[in-house]
Amino acid sequence: MPDRLDVLTGSCVQIPCSFDIPGQHKDTFNSTTLTSGVWIKENPYFGGLPDNVIFNSSETVNRYQGKITGNMSQKNCTTVFFNVTTNYNRYFFRIESQPFRATDTGKSVEIVVSDLPSSPIITVSGEMKEGTHVSLNCSAVAPCPDHPPELTWTLPTQFTPENQLQENPDQTKSVLSTVTFTPSYLHYEKNITCTAVYPVGASNKTAEHTMMLNVSFSPKDTSASISPADPVLVGSCVNLTCSSTANPPVTNFTWFQISGGKTTRVASGLSYSLNVTVDGGLYFCEARNSHGCGKSKEVQLAIKGQKEPKTSMVLEVAAGTLAAFLLISLISLFNSPVGTVCANQATAGEEPAENQSEEIQYGDIDFSKLRPKETPAAAQDRVQGQESEYAEVNVTRRGAQEPPLNNLDGLYARVDKR
Repeated sequence: MPDRLDVLTGSCVQIPCSFDIPGQHKDTFNSTTLTSGVWIKENPYFGGLPDNVIFNSSETVNRYQGKITGNMSQKNCTTVFFNVTTNYNRYFFRIESQPFRATDTGKSVEIVVSDLPSSPIITVSGEMKEGTHVSLNCSAVAPCPDHPPELTWTLPTQFTPENQLQENPDQTKSVLSTVTFTPSYLHYEKNITCTAVYPVGASNKTAEHTMMLNVSFSPKDTSASISPADPVLVGSCVNLTCSSTANPPVTNFTWFQISGGKTTRVASGLSYSLNVTVDGGLYFCEARNSHGCGKSKEVQLAIKGQKEPKTSMVLEVAAGTLAAFLLISLISLFNSPVGTVCANQATAGEEPAENQSEEIQYGDIDFSKLRPKETPAAAQDRVQGQESEYAEVNVTRRGAQEPPLNNLDGLYARVDKR
């Protein structure tokens, strides 16, 4: 039998009981003869305390009303007492079957009587994770199996409970109610209640147990915010903050920028501070925990005074710039000494003719028909970014015969574009 039983005042109590006969006394116990069961309170040695005998199944009148529901011939001594009171305490069981009589002095049951029932117990079968089926179990002791408690649930979702009366390992009885449902993040930290209603005579006595649901879920309601929210000046500092709800809490925040149709990871952490550039742009954050991740909507980083330039204005500025460049180029071209010739230029080792006057000959030069002839010095000038054009001019003395070609130096007129 169990060590302890909790009973409601005025209700009944069932004491699970069984016995065995020691080997040296088996021959003296006859299961076919009438066997009586006796319950003794406080002290198993009742010889000098006859009032400690509170129940004897062989008597028609007892101090406490009850009956042995077990089959004594099969060594089952289960007993029910009715309308229990606070006078109950610790009890011993005695067997009387002629010629065998014995009291189990080493084993007793304590009966605790109270006006309020014990609270039911809620347990969870499996991990309470969003999207995963889970079972909630509520159990309440049933000390009086003929009048078990009625269990009801208060849940933040629809459900269909399954109730049953079950036997515990110590042979006591209890009522079990099971609810199966699929939790979501909306059930996180919601309260559930199991209520046990015990019938006692013409009235009821109630006890309940409330538990908060601890649902695990991936980040939800993830959002990004900018401070200050109003458009800011270029060079200002702004703070971006990410918020999210998750269980377990978020372990990592990541920031991304969207620019030119490309998404780039820019930072990690709950907050992200940056200096505003002319780019502005879209930003969003991602929150992650062991169950998954959540993404915020994009937020716009607006820059104060930033406007799109008008197309006509851009074209006018570009055209004006091009015209000014061409005008400056033409002025530089016509102010250059295009007709100047280096007459004293000679080939190395050759002396100029004495007492002979030479006249510089001018001619019209058509630049469109000239073929550039690049000297080493001109090549160096071209590498340095200077542009030069050369025109070949053949100068002869008046009235003189044309000298042989191998004795003439080619003279060049250099035109610098400044």
